[in-house]
Amino acid sequence: MKTKGGLAAAFLLTLTGPALAQDQRPTGYPRSANERGDQPVTVSVVYTGDLRSNLAGGVRRGTRYLDNLDLQVALDADRLVGWHGARMFVYGIYNNGTSISRLVGDVQAISNIETKVRATRLFEAWIEQDVGASGSIKAGLYNLNSEFDTTESGGLFLISSHGIGADIAQTGRNGPSIFPVTSLAVRGEVKLGEHWLGRIAVLDGVPGDPTHPRRTAIELSGKDGALLIGEVDYLRGGTKAAVGVWGYTARFDRLHPSATQGRGNKGVYAFVEQRLVGTRADDAAGLAGWLRFGIADRRYNPIGSYLGGGLVYTGLTPNRSDDQLGLSFASASFGKRYRRSRRGAGESISDREVVIEAVYNAMVAPWLSIQPDLQYVVNPGGDRRLNDAVVVGLRFKVGS
Repeated sequence: MKTKGGLAAAFLLTLTGPALAQDQRPTGYPRSANERGDQPVTVSVVYTGDLRSNLAGGVRRGTRYLDNLDLQVALDADRLVGWHGARMFVYGIYNNGTSISRLVGDVQAISNIETKVRATRLFEAWIEQDVGASGSIKAGLYNLNSEFDTTESGGLFLISSHGIGADIAQTGRNGPSIFPVTSLAVRGEVKLGEHWLGRIAVLDGVPGDPTHPRRTAIELSGKDGALLIGEVDYLRGGTKAAVGVWGYTARFDRLHPSATQGRGNKGVYAFVEQRLVGTRADDAAGLAGWLRFGIADRRYNPIGSYLGGGLVYTGLTPNRSDDQLGLSFASASFGKRYRRSRRGAGESISDREVVIEAVYNAMVAPWLSIQPDLQYVVNPGGDRRLNDAVVVGLRFKVGS
């Protein structure tokens, strides 16, 4: 890892400062396995393999194998060294860099473990400190999608847009601070009432080093600016609703026709997730669904708006109580400025790309899951020259 300038050193000093006690979060707030555990040190190793075939349409037919290795270490500093209310987390990843999207031509990353670059990276490394009974501060190398713009139901699906909306994922000079490249950040969180939670974060505007994509790099400079994001959640029983806003402080190139630079690259999103069948909020069995909508500044970004959602049924039979079946859609709409700029380059771009996905997750053992998956991609990349694509896949996860 490399760090430039005194700004990085000053930023890292915030790690020693005072982050929301997990047992004080609003009713219904999802907790990770690490937060529920009683061990001072929790280690998790998970290997994910993803075999995908483009059977028809897109750029060309073919089969690719993608993989992802996660290594996570969570530390309870209170239990370890008596540092009251503090937690530490380190997360490393490896990916083989294989791409299925190059065969399909899609813009929404139909495999959420695709990186296009073979690399081993430090993905997260942060410290979180409780502040009073209802607040927390987290600082370090941070994946904003670990807490912002997340739904539990969307995590079943393999397309990236159900992890974080395509409206946000497309932004920035090297993407926002999400998989697979993250940046330094400070995040604050506070409980706003029995069922309300507020969260804000300031992140380096350019994660990593775009000229050396395999490196874990921290480079802070004034021209990179910052990404500011805030979200308010309502959580009660089987309901989660959220509104978020984000914006960059740096200047960006405007799309056609002006091609000049300007400020104000920003957007907003909202989603609601609801248990539809099942009366107990603490029981995962039953039917759940979600719907999300987001808008990005059309002056700077190809995708002007995004709409996605789906349904997930958990516990198909008493003997398969952990299995899940899901159906979803993800629609990325291209802005007029972007379509006009592509026409100027001799291309014809449709209004939107839509991905329909059906997936089944079978928990074969506590340490093994298998996911057959089918995706139908309408207007891949918005390119009218490409036929709709049909992608089948089989994903497996080993570890815990």
